[in-house]
Amino acid sequence: MSITTKLFDLTGQVALLTGSSKGMGKSMAMALAEHGSKVVISSRKQDQCEATAEEINAAVGEERAIAIACNIGYKEQLQALVDETRSRLGPINTLISNAGVNPFYGPMSEIPDEAFEKTMNSNLRSNHWLCQMVAPDMLERGQGSIMITASVGAFGPSETLGTYNISKMADIALVRNLAAEWGPKGIRVNALCPGLIKTDFAKALWDNPEASKRATEQTPLRRFGEADDFMGIAVYIASDASAYVTGQALTICGGTHMFR
Repeated sequence: MSITTKLFDLTGQVALLTGSSKGMGKSMAMALAEHGSKVVISSRKQDQCEATAEEINAAVGEERAIAIACNIGYKEQLQALVDETRSRLGPINTLISNAGVNPFYGPMSEIPDEAFEKTMNSNLRSNHWLCQMVAPDMLERGQGSIMITASVGAFGPSETLGTYNISKMADIALVRNLAAEWGPKGIRVNALCPGLIKTDFAKALWDNPEASKRATEQTPLRRFGEADDFMGIAVYIASDASAYVTGQALTICGGTHMFR
């Protein structure tokens, strides 16, 4: 017996993803394209974006991915990203604001002002800007889905990642407020909170024997997360399958942070 469902059908939709040339963002873009969406691959380097777009198009058998480089720290670049997305693909249905930075590893008492500002501006303010920029398309249609990548780090203190965790907790607060504000107008806004995922971004946290031991002993699923673990959640939140889900901080963590 074959199963036919339109629950996860994204045919004809347009998704804009920042931080999507590699890692989790790339996996999420691939999944959305596989389910019919057109996707914009964006990160700072155009050549990396183009390589990822080509890989996705080859996988799905048609041109559903385009590449637009953007540095999220600059408002004019974000606006250009949104404008070019609209002009080339049409109104935006889904935003996955996945790009982020962590320029400092150490105690908050020692973080330079420049590193603090870069963390907060890139991880919070740029998401605020991007949400404002894509909202008109969604408001006009009375429907849309926004995802912001936060972190399980938001749920507790850290002696080495304090400012990063603060920025991610602020992202969850941003999600919550936008979900309340735009919910009556049909826009859903959710946070994705990764645990320890084997990506280049988090390499310093997982690429050592102590972390491996901790992951295999203390994580209920007994492994690190992988970028591809985000494919399903991205399709779910982008699609009508999650039509009644908004304002949530969804933990994708192998069970390390339960009942948040």
